[in-house]
Amino acid sequence: MADKAAPKSFAKRDRLHEIQSWAQKRWEDAKAFELDAPAEGTAERQQPKHMVTFPYPYMNGLLHLGHSFSLSKNEFSTGYERLQGKRALWPFGFHCTGMPIQAAANKLKNEMAKFGCPPVFPEPDATADEAPKEAKTDVTKHTSKKSKANAKKGSVWQWNIMKDMGLSDEEIPAFQDPLHWLQYFPPLAKEHLQQMGVRVDWRRSFITTPVNPYYDSFVRWQFNTLKKLGKVKFGKRYSIYSPLDGQLCADHDRASGEGVLPQEYTLIKMKLNRLPESLVAAGVSEPVYLVAATLRPETMYGQTNCWVLPDGEYGVFRYAKDGELLLCSDRAARNMSFQEMTKEFGKVDKVAVVKGTELIGLPVAAPLSKHPEVYCLPMLTVSLTKGTGVVTSVPSDSPDDYAAYVDLQKKPALREKYGVTEEMVSLPTIPIISVPGLGDEAAVTLYNQMKIKSQNDREKLALAKEQAYTKGFYEGVMSIGDHAGMKVQEAKPLVKEQLLNSGDALAYAEPEKAVESRSGDDCVVALTDQWYIDYGEEAWKQVTAKCLKGMNLYADDTRRRFEHTLGWLREWGCSRSFGLGTPLPWDPQYLIESLSDSTIYMAFYTVAHLLQGGVFDGSGPSPAGISADQMTDEVWDHILRDEPQPANTPISAETLAKLRSEFSYWYPVDMRTSGKDLINNHLTFFLFNHTAIFKEEQWPRGVRTNGHLMLNSAKMSKSTGNFLTLKDAIEKYTSDGMRFALAMSGDSNEDANFEEEVANAMILRLHNEVINAEALASANVEQDYASGPITRPLDNMFLNQIYKYSAEAKAAFEAANYRDAMVAGFYSLQNARDSYKVLLGEHKPHVDVMRKFQDVQAILLSPVCPHTCEYVWAQLHDGESIASAGRWPELPEANLTLVDQMTRIESMIKSYRSKIATLAKPKGKKAGIKAQHLVLVVSREFKDWQLLSMKLLNDLWQANNGSIPNTWRKEVMGNPDIKKIAKEAMPFVQARIELASTTGPAAFSGELLFDEEALYTEFAPVICKELGLQSARAVSTTEAASIDGIAAARIEDAIPGEPFAHFTE
Repeated sequence: MADKAAPKSFAKRDRLHEIQSWAQKRWEDAKAFELDAPAEGTAERQQPKHMVTFPYPYMNGLLHLGHSFSLSKNEFSTGYERLQGKRALWPFGFHCTGMPIQAAANKLKNEMAKFGCPPVFPEPDATADEAPKEAKTDVTKHTSKKSKANAKKGSVWQWNIMKDMGLSDEEIPAFQDPLHWLQYFPPLAKEHLQQMGVRVDWRRSFITTPVNPYYDSFVRWQFNTLKKLGKVKFGKRYSIYSPLDGQLCADHDRASGEGVLPQEYTLIKMKLNRLPESLVAAGVSEPVYLVAATLRPETMYGQTNCWVLPDGEYGVFRYAKDGELLLCSDRAARNMSFQEMTKEFGKVDKVAVVKGTELIGLPVAAPLSKHPEVYCLPMLTVSLTKGTGVVTSVPSDSPDDYAAYVDLQKKPALREKYGVTEEMVSLPTIPIISVPGLGDEAAVTLYNQMKIKSQNDREKLALAKEQAYTKGFYEGVMSIGDHAGMKVQEAKPLVKEQLLNSGDALAYAEPEKAVESRSGDDCVVALTDQWYIDYGEEAWKQVTAKCLKGMNLYADDTRRRFEHTLGWLREWGCSRSFGLGTPLPWDPQYLIESLSDSTIYMAFYTVAHLLQGGVFDGSGPSPAGISADQMTDEVWDHILRDEPQPANTPISAETLAKLRSEFSYWYPVDMRTSGKDLINNHLTFFLFNHTAIFKEEQWPRGVRTNGHLMLNSAKMSKSTGNFLTLKDAIEKYTSDGMRFALAMSGDSNEDANFEEEVANAMILRLHNEVINAEALASANVEQDYASGPITRPLDNMFLNQIYKYSAEAKAAFEAANYRDAMVAGFYSLQNARDSYKVLLGEHKPHVDVMRKFQDVQAILLSPVCPHTCEYVWAQLHDGESIASAGRWPELPEANLTLVDQMTRIESMIKSYRSKIATLAKPKGKKAGIKAQHLVLVVSREFKDWQLLSMKLLNDLWQANNGSIPNTWRKEVMGNPDIKKIAKEAMPFVQARIELASTTGPAAFSGELLFDEEALYTEFAPVICKELGLQSARAVSTTEAASIDGIAAARIEDAIPGEPFAHFTE
């Protein structure tokens, strides 16, 4: 990344780095973030707790800014809850299970064997094929539009990836051993997180895989428990599979295609009634069936033809079960070979090759169609990388089919090009589904309604297809066949079963989209015997839905995503053949896959410090004196499921009680933060496994998700240089500068944006706060500050702004909206402080007011910028630590009238400065006015229409729980008396709504709660100083009438709170 945003001078940054190291050393020495559960029966045991967790990052590289963004939400939450007096625990582990590390180690080994050490690689291929976008064809299935895995490339040299991480040629060869990754990256991740200043209890940290025998025993217990509960089952099922790796390819094992699932099709067998000449010449005499993959078997009644790709190359393959010959693309045949459709698993029996042009015009028998014989016709958009390369055609239901069919009917030249006769396209369309509003031939209706001209009208056809398929599936009724009169949703599985039982169709599946394994393999769908977790079990779904209903998800979008996933999630393969991970306890030839061994490990955090004491692999002495082999299933049941104490355990009852006490105090998880992309798998598995294994009171309480992180409004990418590791970001912008920019990046599920300019600007701002704190701590109060009782109006106004923004920051922290918390708790407070100093004019700031500001500012900012705030607090409080729990300021409720007064003076100066500049400009030949004097005409009464509009606004405010709804224009401006003067009323109404954000319902009261003339008189000297005036005074409307130059109409412009400003030279 270019250093355009980096500081020009590093002195201030270096000072913040020094403070950063100083604060971290203080916390480490004080063990500030190491928390144990209080003893049973003590007062401390009643202290509320807050446990947060984050999906442990995968240890195949360095942590980057994207990791930092998601985990920063935990960090901010922990900091805030500590200030609320809670025992806030944040444990942090490191994930090593699965294929990524193993695949990278293998890849590195292969590169070194092939290209030497250090390797000399061939020149890179500059060309790359990009897969075409595919329209959604199955309206019942969820499809992910975006995945972080899309950025991963399986073709990048692993050696160069290691070099990019800063590893030397001498260091890299050791990474051929996958276990070396486990020793190298977790300590480095911990070091960088400590530099970030995270409030983690590192005693509870661990790595996964059997390298850590304690965690291994925990995972074995988890799966034994799931199996006893009937949640883990065995059988044949479709799964994404890597032929090269020889095993299932789960999400974490993929270089691209994360979240892609098997798509199940029905293969329609269409017998060729006449063989192409090339097959006859090759001696093929057996029946040959074109096989077409469809998601809509219920529409097969309406077939008028089938489509093939003229330039496509097709193969004829022997089907294993009865020796039939099937014609399809090579890619589809490869998938079939892994689905028990060939004699040997993964091996294709290819008999012959046929060109698409040879198939055009050949007659075929289409199952269920009213036409006894239909023809193969050309379609240039047929894909050989999706389905089988043969497509059924139902023009009455499919707008694409109808458009292509009509094109051939209307265009003799097109027919002639491919040898298609008029007879071949003369078969009438067949009504098959009755759709409300679209009739019995939905495709025909939409084609005409949307004025589609040809199959080249891609945008219109896409809209027509979406409407025809969605409306037809959910509202359509069959009008033909054995299931006429039945809803399409109900008929679909019955027609599919009928076709399969009659031998007119086969079951088939392939990946929804392309999936590449980390070993660089193009994955298929395989039908294999495997262990799987049955997330489709209805009773389990209902219990998990109950859990979800009671959770705090912080955003409606997150809840919708969870509910959607609960709806479609079914079986999930939980085993694979190799990689890193825990063997299935009852079938050790398989390993537990990485998304399945990471669902309840949060419970392991509660006791990990007693078992392994922060030694990542558990190889150090156990603080509780427990060996891993002593952690049997019965012991885990006793600790985590409240089962009876096992009689034969060597672990003492006292130690077991301590372990149980830790778990029962800290559990459940109060907030788990993660990227939104994990809702489709990990986070939903997290809920399911908790509801299966734990009591209801131990189910998760909250999940907070976020979108992906962009860097300077562009996608983070190593290849473009728009990328920052956690370590680099800290070095460049300091920990607190980076953390603040992360907080300001965004809080919703939309993509967030880390702005380097924000991080850079915070270096100066935070350094200024350090200087301010040092100055206040060492100040000569009598010389530099006012002191004594706080009686000056401005002091009280500023204090109430402090109270107001503190309350706003607290509300934002409670909602986990950290950007809003910083807008209120930092920017708004800073602006209020700056305005206070300006409005003081020649007066000195009050020392107690400034101390209150510095204290509140430090506390509100400390969840996000803890190092700077630790230093500021220590300066002002004799070396005390702000990290101590329970320091959130107890402040009175803000007096919004006082807040309003200060805001009015600020706004007035800003507005009048602009007005004075405008007056000074010449107007035509008339010279401008150099304003020297200001008369503020103050009104004490509103006009009748203003009172009416405020009454209407107040009614809306009260009816909508303290807010003005978006319908206010209809409710207020639609009033007959207001409507007459809408042009005059609109600005007034909008101003009152805006004022309510500061003063609340007082904006609609119809009277000011302060003396307006006295306020302007109080601040007249400041107004003069700031605007360069010689005088400023406030007068009533009565007095103004006797002042020369003030027109009566302008006096009427004044309303309470908004004086008319009269400037003169």
